[in-house]
Amino acid sequence: MANIAIVTDSNSGVTQSQAKEMGIFVLPMPFMINEETYFEDIDLTQEEFYKKLESGANIGTSQPSPESVMSLWNELLKDYDEIVHIPMSSGLSGSCQSAMMLAEDYEGRVQVVNNQRISVTQRQSALDAKLLCSKGMSAKEIKDFLEADKFNSSIYIMLDTLYYLKKGGRITPAAAAIGTMLRLKPVLQIQGDKLDAFAKARTTAQGRGIMINAIKNDIMNRFGGMTEEKDIWLQIAHTNNEEAAVAYKEEILAQFPGYDIHIDPLSLSVACHIGPGALAFACCKKISV
Repeated sequence: MANIAIVTDSNSGVTQSQAKEMGIFVLPMPFMINEETYFEDIDLTQEEFYKKLESGANIGTSQPSPESVMSLWNELLKDYDEIVHIPMSSGLSGSCQSAMMLAEDYEGRVQVVNNQRISVTQRQSALDAKLLCSKGMSAKEIKDFLEADKFNSSIYIMLDTLYYLKKGGRITPAAAAIGTMLRLKPVLQIQGDKLDAFAKARTTAQGRGIMINAIKNDIMNRFGGMTEEKDIWLQIAHTNNEEAAVAYKEEILAQFPGYDIHIDPLSLSVACHIGPGALAFACCKKISV
């Protein structure tokens, strides 16, 4: 059985210390903040990021450099036969395509997974890859399995503010002003490779309910329905909003009794576009091997 290293990036929400516990490797994502480069969970903590964001700092995301990607791969291939690399969704960043191009020089020893996941669903892909590895699959077989499974997940995100979408040019100033005046809470969705509008809530409570109903609908109509085996992973993610996330967990458990629910901060690469105070509800279908 091949000795395989599982690699993801910090968009998964997995910290460097958590990665060691999980037995995987995490490539830190770079950020440009006021023209200075920082790396997530290396010299940029969640707390520092939000302080800089709320102070009005100019924050931009970037891809990992080819040198940083290859340096990690080269180091790992001294001890491992193959690598499964799981970057953030190709629809949200060019880092997936870049990694796929770099992997062409590794004669099949590096398999880059394009399964269009991010945050808690990307984290689950890394855990799934570990499970598949333990079943004796090769890196190529794991890649093919995860890509075939890519649509078996959903994420819905309720924003607390429209300011950062407006700042990033993703909505017009007029739309942002109207939304703010009406106190609308937009609910976005990530399905496949796109971040799209899903619904508009009048209140935070209504937005939380919209996300619960959306996940229920996906489970019933896309993932085979609710089962006694509880073969769905449920996850909550947030942007600097942990107290609300913990409270939301109790609300979800009332609708999904007996389920395990994982809570994580939302990827900073997403947070810089949507701002603090966001709350997300996600699910992944458990893999069957």
